[in-house]
Amino acid sequence: MLARPDLQAPEAPTAIDPRRVQDQDTMTWDDYRPIPGTKWADPSLKPTARTLRVALVAVDFEDQPFVITLPKHSDLFGNPQVDPIARDAVPRFYADFWGKPGTLNHGHTIHEYWMEQSRGRVGIPAIDAYGPYRMPRKLFQYGLNEHNQEVGCPTGHTCTHRMEPDVDELWTKAAGADIKHKYDIVLRIYAGYDETSVWQEFGEMKFKSKEDIPPEWGNPDTTKPRWLPTRYVPWTSWKAGAQQWGLSSVRQGESSGTITHEIAHFAFQTGDNNNNPYVAPYRRVGSGPWDIMDRGSFNGPGGPHKRWVVPAAAGASMPAGFMLRNRIRYGWLPSGQVLLLTRSGLAQSGLAVATITARAVDPRPGQLAGVTVTLDGDVQDRTPRCEMTLDALCAGDPLFNFYSIEVVQRIGYDSFTPDNGVLIAKNKNVESRSCGYNCFTWVIDAHPEDIKLPDFTRPDGSVVMRTIADYRQLNDALFHAGLRSGSQYEWKDEPNRLHFYVIESRRDDAGILSYTVAVRSLDGIGGLRRGVQVEMDETFPIGPAGENVMVTVRNTGTGTDLFRVSADVQDQGWTAALTNALVVVNGGQTATVSVRIARPASATRPASLAFTATSENDPSKKSTVTAALTAGR
Repeated sequence: MLARPDLQAPEAPTAIDPRRVQDQDTMTWDDYRPIPGTKWADPSLKPTARTLRVALVAVDFEDQPFVITLPKHSDLFGNPQVDPIARDAVPRFYADFWGKPGTLNHGHTIHEYWMEQSRGRVGIPAIDAYGPYRMPRKLFQYGLNEHNQEVGCPTGHTCTHRMEPDVDELWTKAAGADIKHKYDIVLRIYAGYDETSVWQEFGEMKFKSKEDIPPEWGNPDTTKPRWLPTRYVPWTSWKAGAQQWGLSSVRQGESSGTITHEIAHFAFQTGDNNNNPYVAPYRRVGSGPWDIMDRGSFNGPGGPHKRWVVPAAAGASMPAGFMLRNRIRYGWLPSGQVLLLTRSGLAQSGLAVATITARAVDPRPGQLAGVTVTLDGDVQDRTPRCEMTLDALCAGDPLFNFYSIEVVQRIGYDSFTPDNGVLIAKNKNVESRSCGYNCFTWVIDAHPEDIKLPDFTRPDGSVVMRTIADYRQLNDALFHAGLRSGSQYEWKDEPNRLHFYVIESRRDDAGILSYTVAVRSLDGIGGLRRGVQVEMDETFPIGPAGENVMVTVRNTGTGTDLFRVSADVQDQGWTAALTNALVVVNGGQTATVSVRIARPASATRPASLAFTATSENDPSKKSTVTAALTAGR
């Protein structure tokens, strides 16, 4: 519809909580925002509950020197990104890169990550360095032992070897048989690359087809193909596929940077929450960029296709925080910081309202870290079964146990998540493969439609779009308060008989974000008396630039209630617009709602404004009031 030229005022006020999604590909270190009043990277800060004792053991191979020892940009992958260091300095270099704030790591360490997430309970204040040691076999003899890659083993070699036993044998021989008992975690850093960070970038993104792979990227045994199968797709270059895949044992190449993710596997016995987004039938990701246990572990400057750099100071260097499910499970949230609700309890009590602080900080006074709603009853998750092979957005078997609500703000490690807002998810108490992959958290996507953004450009110039299963499909998943935000402010789960609302957002003097949210049962309004009365002046003069009309919403009931409000002007050319369709009011109290009125510049006759407020707990309780609008100067 074309705008009327005689309408002088904007037809709608500015959104109070606009969605601002930033794609991972465009992020830089300038996007980092510190958490006010914290210095979690300071190694002098000691954990209050659990100090993880970490040994870093560095190893290289006959066919693969440490990348960091090579001339700048000299290897096939274009690394290292910095001037080389001596081989003997490598163990200490990486221990400091991961463990001490410095220029190369932009002041960020794995100690900082764990201290930030646990609020000082868990940390890694020191990393002891060992090595370097030369491995008894070539890198490809370890790298080709997985994902059906043994077919690419050069003639005359065996490629069924596990890296960790050989690393540990070298280490214990040099440092003593009992050395492993001194540590909770052995971080085995191996020369070369983590295959997860290079298989795509130096496979289908670099080469038009597997037949186009040149000799330098291919098998040293020229009688065999220059390509290999890899974990997610049918082929990558032999050079990329021959790298070892990082693992929770814990082992890690010089690229990628997913050490915190692997430590979470090892130290907290938490599995992956991610899918295979590359092969049909596609299955939607579980928690995507919002969770370190999904591909939020890839967060960082440049995003997922910038994880190949050495040292690892780009994609994957700044993983997302843990979601509420795991923070509760790890005991990081004291009693009282999470509002624990049940589906049956909400049917008895009526609506519950809470204000939640951004998850990167402790809750502000009177606020919470999150809300959970247990799906109690004989049948917990009542979602109808769906067929994953036919519906990419299907969450699989209905085995979820509870909902969670939390707030994400782009500060601290969450600086490299794509948006601020409210994160709603279904969760399991116990991990299982019901999603078609191991999953325990299923984020509710405020925008489940295809995000329709490119993934990469092939060598021939053709653009490859992100699949519907790509984790970045959840970049716009967060809920926002108010109207015209570009997102949604409510979520109704009819089968599970719950309705969730995002009511308003605010920032305190330090800039910390919080949201007021609500949840109610669709099966009960509680025993409290409900009622509402709307009041406003009988007449309002409206100038050519428009005016804000104030309306009072009075809760005449006995408990907190949530009201859905609407404003309408029937007269041609006049408009009435709200910033929010929801207002929460305590029993016996009032709230003021602003209505933006715009009129035609040529208006001469009065118009009529109708304003209605309806209780969400009991929709039979509603109040409507009208007022005359006149053309003022």
